[in-house]
Amino acid sequence: MSVDGWNTLLVLGGIRSGKSEFAESLVADAPTVRYVATAPEGDPEDTEWATRLAAHRARRPGSWTTEETAADPGRLAEVIAAAGPDETLLVDDLGGWVTVLLDPTHQPADDPATIAELAAAVRASTARLVLVSPEVGLTLVPTTPLGRAFTDALGATNRAIADACDAVVLVVAGQPAWLKPAAPLHAVPAQAGPGQAGAPAQRAASRPAAWAGTPEQALPEVLTPAAPATAPVLAATPIEALPVDDTGLVIEPGMELPMPDDYAGPQAIDRLATLDLPGAGFGVLERVVGFAAATQGTPTPASWASVRVLLLHGDHAGGASAGATPDESARRARQARAGEGVLARLAAESGAGLQVVEAPASAAIENEPALTAEQVESALRYGWRLAEQAADAGVQLLVLAACGAGAEAAAAAVLVATTGAEAPMVLGRVVSEQGQIDDAAWMVRCATVRDALHRTRRSPRDAKDVLAELGGGDITVATGVLLGATARRLPVLLDGPVGVAAGLVSRDLAGQARHWCLLPDHGGQPAVRHAADVLGLAPLMDLRLGLGEGATALATLPLLRSMLSLAAGLPVHPALRDTEDDEDEFAEPEPAGPGPSRPTTTEPEPVRPPADEPEFAEPEPAGPGPSRPATVEPDEAVAVPESPGRRAD
Repeated sequence: MSVDGWNTLLVLGGIRSGKSEFAESLVADAPTVRYVATAPEGDPEDTEWATRLAAHRARRPGSWTTEETAADPGRLAEVIAAAGPDETLLVDDLGGWVTVLLDPTHQPADDPATIAELAAAVRASTARLVLVSPEVGLTLVPTTPLGRAFTDALGATNRAIADACDAVVLVVAGQPAWLKPAAPLHAVPAQAGPGQAGAPAQRAASRPAAWAGTPEQALPEVLTPAAPATAPVLAATPIEALPVDDTGLVIEPGMELPMPDDYAGPQAIDRLATLDLPGAGFGVLERVVGFAAATQGTPTPASWASVRVLLLHGDHAGGASAGATPDESARRARQARAGEGVLARLAAESGAGLQVVEAPASAAIENEPALTAEQVESALRYGWRLAEQAADAGVQLLVLAACGAGAEAAAAAVLVATTGAEAPMVLGRVVSEQGQIDDAAWMVRCATVRDALHRTRRSPRDAKDVLAELGGGDITVATGVLLGATARRLPVLLDGPVGVAAGLVSRDLAGQARHWCLLPDHGGQPAVRHAADVLGLAPLMDLRLGLGEGATALATLPLLRSMLSLAAGLPVHPALRDTEDDEDEFAEPEPAGPGPSRPTTTEPEPVRPPADEPEFAEPEPAGPGPSRPATVEPDEAVAVPESPGRRAD
């Protein structure tokens, strides 16, 4: 994705609408542009058409290069697929491409398949790509068979390319109207998939080969909201002495990662008792203050100003996804990228950045391992780098979310393998998109987890083995995120089965990771309840929201922020302030005498004898001496036996 919110763009418009000029203006700042001309030369005697083509050529800067694809309509998809991430392509236009596609010289041809190949090339393109096409949906139905064939083919092409592009704009009378927003307000999408720099908005669910043995996948880009000028920037320093090899970071069991501050958390909770609060105070939410204090290392923690949501999208094949609507998870991911849907709207309300992350697709765990060992290593490192990227950008809190089909069953399999639970105990009911309970799908998922555990009954139960055999792509990436966040002292809000399953696996790699996690709510899911009990992460609330993984955490985020703001901004109770002032002014009386009874900061006046009395003198060592001050009268003196050393009255 480019910095202005899109990587692939479709420009639609009518005849003489200014669509080509608008498209050219979008790439005018590129150092070099490859102009892909699709239209045939036409009739040599058609001077008007030749004039149009000449005008187009005259507008192109000298640094642009031109490539013709009119001879073969299939070549356009090849040109787009071969373009690298540092190239800029301008395709003008798809109407000419459809004209060539329908030319009798290319028949018989599978036109829908050719259109699908072009859409797939656009979707997978890493180059900055602008395509121009006439909009035919507003015209009358042509009266000739050839005209109807053209409009049908071009309409199908426009729909397919619009779905594959990050953004779509319609130019009317020279004025652009964005149909598919490039940069939604507040929640800015990011969609690059692993291994593809600046990837487009939609990715195929099954792409495990892109993860095998490639530790340097490109991270999805994200625009995080700017923190207020007064908000403190929390320290996010990397730990030292992490093991590395020739391929980069080595993630292995027994890693020594940082722990939160053991003293700041209890001190922050004790401090709450001194604040000017009515009633019983923060209640159970005082744990939020203690968590923030421990992770920030101060008894007065600040509210999280910069928050980033990581939405992991990775489907699971086989019975794990029984009852899931086909392509529903991909639709949810596309919604989030477009700034739509529950997660994007909640992120916008909270001012949080949204980063859609494509995890590797997982095989059917009842038949084979979900991932290869190489894919596990690559996905762990990828998740670690996602956390590092967030820390480097000044993010102060991560929210883990997921939307993959079959993720609940995969998480249940991880729980069964790591905690000894029974699959029916940790698998929640399957609810269809229409809100109906699907018990048949639930039984299929239970059988899938049972068969997967039976298949792996002799396999090791080490963290990486569990991820490879049962966890799959989304849980593996989530595990890497937790480890990377721990290394950079970055707290994480967990919400849903994928997050808690990753928390369980991360214990075997670095036991410190769970101490940087906070669970706002269990969502009524038995897997989350069980994992939270094992991890010692007591949920803060019992809302039972069923809005998808990550949505409950975002819904509770304003409340958590409010508690931190109160804890940081409220003064000490006046009664406690007065007591503290009195204690500061109090002075201990002189131990040798009774002294004054009221506290004072000045020295007491010395007791002086009357003028006619001699000053007091110390008694002789041979006698016991008087037990009272020398100013007492003789008749009040205590009678003592006379002795040679006794002083005369």
